[in-house]
Amino acid sequence: MSLHPVPAPGIPATTARVARAAFPKGCLAMRVRDELGVLFQDADFAAAFPARGGPGLAPGMLAVVSVMQFAERLTDRQAADAVRGRIDWKYLMGLELGDEGFHFSVLSGFRTRLVEHSHEQVILDRLLARPSELGFLRTGGACERMPPTSWLWYGT
Repeated sequence: MSLHPVPAPGIPATTARVARAAFPKGCLAMRVRDELGVLFQDADFAAAFPARGGPGLAPGMLAVVSVMQFAERLTDRQAADAVRGRIDWKYLMGLELGDEGFHFSVLSGFRTRLVEHSHEQVILDRLLARPSELGFLRTGGACERMPPTSWLWYGT
């Protein structure tokens, strides 16, 4: 598997139309995309993937899936099913409604690769950076820092 970074896709018009019809008041996944934009780019994970070999799934997309998986307390299988079958997740990731998703085992492989290359902190840092840029989070609070890998293994 190799990484050939591509920019995160925009939301396809059909996906946006159907998602807004299904969730007129929005939902968590749609709010994340609308308010925070694209959280992760493939290039954020370039050092963890070889430049040669067959193309793999976009690590930016897998990072978003991992975060949503944690937020919704889903197993790997449930998260992969959400990518395949939920309109709000397709909206979040900029996927066509007919996108078939991926096998659930890809998520554990992704987490393993992050830990092996010490990139688990990339997700946490980026996840905190974007809301901070928008003024949703402030520095200087009395917040304990969660160990960086504890959330990675939730879905196994």
